[in-house]
Amino acid sequence: MYDFCPVIWPEEPTPDDVKACEECGLYKHGTRMVWGEGNPEAPIIIILDNPGLREDSKGKQFICGTRQTLQKGVYDAGLTMDDLYVTYILKRKPTRSYDKEQTRKICMNHLEQQLKTKDPALILCLGNVAVRSFFQSPEVDVKTLRGTTHDVQGYPTTAAYHPLAVRRRPNLEPLFREDLTYAANQYRELR
Repeated sequence: MYDFCPVIWPEEPTPDDVKACEECGLYKHGTRMVWGEGNPEAPIIIILDNPGLREDSKGKQFICGTRQTLQKGVYDAGLTMDDLYVTYILKRKPTRSYDKEQTRKICMNHLEQQLKTKDPALILCLGNVAVRSFFQSPEVDVKTLRGTTHDVQGYPTTAAYHPLAVRRRPNLEPLFREDLTYAANQYRELR
């Protein structure tokens, strides 16, 4: 047995040319843009729907439950922070209702820019929002895509449940671990 201790992964600064983006309207929600975290040169990119809470009410950074679950899962799968870069469909955390379809469509431009720059060996989409946005199909879901690799926009891509879903439904934890292990094995095969 081992002791798992979550850590704050370093955040990659948002590029200056997109920092002030107002196109999708999420800037009105008062949250800052989060470009990504982890190793910016990592071979595996994890895509989540949007950044979670990053600071407490006093502005001190903390590790939210979603990131803690993700970190434990990747640790269990034998991956390290050096292997991973986490980014988002939406670069700002929504705090109230918004036009989800239109906003995600606009924000995918930022993600596509990141992927061209980073050219990952493998992409892992976590949760149905990330899957449907990245696969550009409202019909796909994690349940049917997990455990398989697909060519999406020219990148080997797989899917797993969202860490928040795993926290809310502990019966998903073995599947989550299985999917992260699958992604780790796929990456090793691609090297």
